[in-house]
Amino acid sequence: MIDLSTNYMGLQLKNPIIAGASSFSADLNMLKKLEQAGASAVVFKTLFEEQINLESALLSDQLETFDSLNAEMLSLYPKLKHAGPEVHLVNLRKAKETLGIPVIASLNCNTDSTWLEYARLIEKTGVDGLELNFYFTPGDFEVDGRSIEEAQLELVRTVKSKIVIPVSVKISQFYSNPLNFISRLDKSGVNGVVIFNRMFETDINTGDMKHIAPYHFSHEGDYRLALRYAGLLFGNVNASVCGNTGIYQGNDVVKLLLAGADCVQVASVLYKHKPDHITAMLAEIETWMQAKNFTSISGFKGKLSKKSIKDPFVYKRGQYIDLLLGSDQLLR
Repeated sequence: MIDLSTNYMGLQLKNPIIAGASSFSADLNMLKKLEQAGASAVVFKTLFEEQINLESALLSDQLETFDSLNAEMLSLYPKLKHAGPEVHLVNLRKAKETLGIPVIASLNCNTDSTWLEYARLIEKTGVDGLELNFYFTPGDFEVDGRSIEEAQLELVRTVKSKIVIPVSVKISQFYSNPLNFISRLDKSGVNGVVIFNRMFETDINTGDMKHIAPYHFSHEGDYRLALRYAGLLFGNVNASVCGNTGIYQGNDVVKLLLAGADCVQVASVLYKHKPDHITAMLAEIETWMQAKNFTSISGFKGKLSKKSIKDPFVYKRGQYIDLLLGSDQLLR
C-alpha cells in the first residue's frame, strides 16, 4: 500500500500536491474540482492590499462624479463605503466550509498595520493556515537589502505573535543569500517557506511604444532553482519546505521530494491541463514509488539532499564549472 501523506507547516496532507494561489483558487466550483482531482490542499487566491485600495478609490470617484451639480445639491448618492476585504473574507470562509481538505489563505500587503489587520481577519474565517507573499519591487536607490530583510523578519515576528494558525512565507529568489534569509525566517518562527515566488514584470510593446503586462505561465523545468535550494535546506531548518514554479509532471514532484522538499505547489499546469492533471501526477508518483520499492514519502525524502549524499560537488560551484567545461560535447 502506497502512502503519499506528508506534513506541511504542521498540517497533515494526504499527498504532496497543493493547488497554489491563482484565479482558479478563487472559484468555489473550481476548488471542488481540484479537491476531487486529488489536491491535498489549496491556497486561496491572494488578497492584495493594493487591489482593495484601488477599488476603494475607484468607488469614491464614481460616487463623487455628479456631486454639487447645482448650488442646492451636495451629493447625488448616499454615503457609501467600500467593503474593504469583506468580500474576499466571505469567499474564503465559504471555501473552508465547503472543502474537506486544508484551505490556506494568501496575503500581500504594503503597510505593516494592514498586514496585521488582514491576518487577524483571515484567521477568523477558520482557514488552516496563512501564506505571506513577500513580493518587493525595488524602486529606491537608498534602500539596502539588509533593511528590507529586517523589515520582513520583524513583520513575520509580529504576525506570528498575534495569530495562532500556522504561517508560511512565499519568497522570491532575489535575495543576496536566500539560504541566510530562509534560516532567519526559520528562527523567527515561520512554519513553512515556499520557494520561489514567480515575479510578474512589465514588458514593452515596441509597435505602440507602451508598457504592457503580459501573463506568462511557468515553463516545464523552471523548478530547478527550487530543486537546488530544497536540497540545501533539507535537515538545516525546522520549517517545512514547499517547492514551486514549473512543476508539471509527477516525476517533477518526485525530484523535489528527493531533494528534500515536503510538498509542492502547482498553478500554471492547472491552467494548461485542467484539474484532472493532478490525478495523473499522483498516479505517476505512485508508479515510481512502486518501481523503486518505496511505500511512503519518508522513505526517500531528502535522499539526494546535500546532507545525504557523499559527492561534495553536486551542490557546489564545482558542478557548474564541470558543466561548462563539458558543454563543448553538446556541440559535436
